[in-house]
Amino acid sequence: MNRKTLVLSAALGLLAPVMAGCGGSGSGSDGGQAIVVGTTDQFTATKTGPAPFDPAYAYDTGSWNILRQTLQTLTHIPRGGGEPVPEAASQCAFHGQNVYSCKLRSGLKFSNGDPVTADDVKYSIQRVVAIHDANSAFALFTNVDRIDTHGATIEFHLKTPDATFPYKLATPAGGIVDPKLYSAKKLRDGFKIDGSGPYTFKADVKNGTLVKATFTKNPTYKGDLKVLNDKVEMRAFPDADAMGTALDKGKIDVMLRSMSPEQIKSMTDNPRKDINLTEMPGLAIRYLGFDTTAPVVKNKAVRQAMAYVVDRQALVAKAYGTTAEPLYSLIPSGITGHTNSFFNQYGAQPSVKQAAETLQKAGIHTPVKLTLHYTTDHYGSATAKEFQVLKSQLNGSKLFDVTVQGTPWKDFRDAEISGKYAAYGMGWFPDFPDPDSFVAPFLDKGNFLGLPYNNPKIRGQLIPQSRREADRGAASSTFGEIQDIVAKDVPILPLWQGKEYVAARDDITGVEWAVDSSEAYHLWELSKGTAGQ
Repeated sequence: MNRKTLVLSAALGLLAPVMAGCGGSGSGSDGGQAIVVGTTDQFTATKTGPAPFDPAYAYDTGSWNILRQTLQTLTHIPRGGGEPVPEAASQCAFHGQNVYSCKLRSGLKFSNGDPVTADDVKYSIQRVVAIHDANSAFALFTNVDRIDTHGATIEFHLKTPDATFPYKLATPAGGIVDPKLYSAKKLRDGFKIDGSGPYTFKADVKNGTLVKATFTKNPTYKGDLKVLNDKVEMRAFPDADAMGTALDKGKIDVMLRSMSPEQIKSMTDNPRKDINLTEMPGLAIRYLGFDTTAPVVKNKAVRQAMAYVVDRQALVAKAYGTTAEPLYSLIPSGITGHTNSFFNQYGAQPSVKQAAETLQKAGIHTPVKLTLHYTTDHYGSATAKEFQVLKSQLNGSKLFDVTVQGTPWKDFRDAEISGKYAAYGMGWFPDFPDPDSFVAPFLDKGNFLGLPYNNPKIRGQLIPQSRREADRGAASSTFGEIQDIVAKDVPILPLWQGKEYVAARDDITGVEWAVDSSEAYHLWELSKGTAGQ
């Protein structure tokens, strides 16, 4: 086994920038043979979530990774990282601070042959906001005051300055859809996707769950990406062990998310000549979220006491080994503006004494009885062990009486959004590599978690102030202040930051470009070469 370790750019949290591939779809190098990748992501259509792949609904890493291959966006983050560059657009630029305009490439077509127009782009963005689904990323575009079109040009007039807007257009929420196939006010139920991206899409579904996705190179694609294969199949597995067995038997070529810590350790300690393990710094974070209106955690002293008691070092060591590291802020290391606010506020080592004093001063009777909820099938097999460790740490302090409850993602997410959980575990993969993507989705109006926590200074002053800075490094002090406020109020308790791992057969090339530190997939980068290269 050849083990590759890639380096993280401290400025943007992606791989060190290199020249981006461009010039259309290129030609595949695999002779038409499908590259087969495995994932433990589960995609299910339910009554409450009937449209897993509609950009006006989807807002989880797995679904976005499906959409990234199929829907085109005006901009995209180039190979290796850096600021967004045009994709469906031929050029984009700010005009002043409040107007961002793009001109479409000529000859763009949806995979069904319909032309892609500026009005289609306008329709697609407005549709996400108009449907306003609680599960979606509509908040990314609520700062848009109006959209004007002039021929092939689209002008976005923003309510307030936002230097991150080009990044937001690069997300799958900004995917361009055909108005003939996507209703303006209704989600497109089921698993169909039609776009102008690098691949067409076919879903194999059993009992309402996706079992295989087939991505076939789109012959009409025109954009900035170079597609290096003709076809990729993605197969969904119930867990990491089943996915690993498929790799061992040659049924898949690549293991994507999520490999278990045990698999990673085994591949590291007992290398195989026919398998490459690629390790990358990651921006994925895990945390506890709190419904700050729930009686058991409404008093911030309870949340602060938990922050004093949780031992991140021990948690990571017992549940994840070397595949993760403790996290002491919402903004992870590797991203501009990162600080260790929770470390500074609560100290290097857990303190039961300070936790007890905090609860006593607030008049909180102990032990505090609460349930920690987690999802059983969304973040990997180690999640259950992680929550057992958390339970042991909190109960070991004698200040808490904690139980843990696991729920499948298809039910967990709906329950979390609707406020049924007082305390719960979640993961976050950034929408784009900027500190704003670790702040606004949790703390701004219309946030991803539906958190009731509202700090007027953060929402009304600090977030808007940070977005006015075109030089993102200049916003570091603002983000530092936000992180300090979060550490004091604890609406969210950061736990750990993960690394990224991909295992692939020795004849698969391009793995280092096919997954970035945000766990975004670029399947067009994969190709088949010669084993042993």
